[in-house]
Amino acid sequence: MTEETRLREQICTLAKSMFDRGLTGGSTGNISSRTPDGGLLVSPTGTSFGRLDPARLSRFDAEGRHVDGDRPTKEMPLHSAFYDTRSQAGAVVHLHSCHAVALSMMPDVDAEDFLPPLTPYGIMQLGRVRLLPFFRPGDPAMGEAVRGLAGKRSAVMLANHGPVVAGKDVEAACNAIEELEATARLAMLTRGLSPRALSEAQVQDVVTHFNIEWDT
Repeated sequence: MTEETRLREQICTLAKSMFDRGLTGGSTGNISSRTPDGGLLVSPTGTSFGRLDPARLSRFDAEGRHVDGDRPTKEMPLHSAFYDTRSQAGAVVHLHSCHAVALSMMPDVDAEDFLPPLTPYGIMQLGRVRLLPFFRPGDPAMGEAVRGLAGKRSAVMLANHGPVVAGKDVEAACNAIEELEATARLAMLTRGLSPRALSEAQVQDVVTHFNIEWDT
C-alpha cells in the first residue's frame, strides 16, 4: 500500500468516525490533507462524511490544479487560505457541529477568543479561536477572511455555520476540531450557571508549558 493510498483510507476512516458520532450530518462538512508530493486530497462536493470513497477523493497537484477524482467541495477557498497562510498546515477540517454552531449564535461571545477556557485541552489543541461573521456557504469571502488573519490562527468559527481547523496532519486536525466541539458543548451545558473557568494565570501556565500559539 502506498503512502497516498494509506492517506486516502485514513481520511475516509476519520470522516466516518465523526459522522457516526453526530459531529456533522447529511452531506455537510469537508476535509483535506497534503499528499507526500505536495498536492492535496479533498472531499468531493455534496458528499457525506459517512460514505466517502477513497478512490473518488478530489486530487490536486502541487500547483493547485485539479487532476483526478470528483469535483471538490465548494469550500476550497477556506482550505486554500489555511494552506497558503500557515506553512505548518498539513490538513484542514470543516464541520457543522451542533454545539459550536449554537455557541456562535450567543450574543455575548468574544469574537477574538471564541472558546471559554473551561479546560486546558481546547487551549492546547487550538490556541485562540477567532469567531468570523456569517458568510453564505461557498462564498470566497470566507477564504479572504481567513487570509486576513495572516496565519495567526489555526482555528476559526464561522458564525451560524461551523468550525474550521488546520493541523499538522489529518489526525491532528480531526482531534483538534473534536476538542473545539467538546469545549463548545461544555460552554453551552454550563451557560448561565457561572462555571469556574481557568484563571488567567492558569491559562498562561498552560500556554507557556506547552508552547502554544497564543496570538492576541
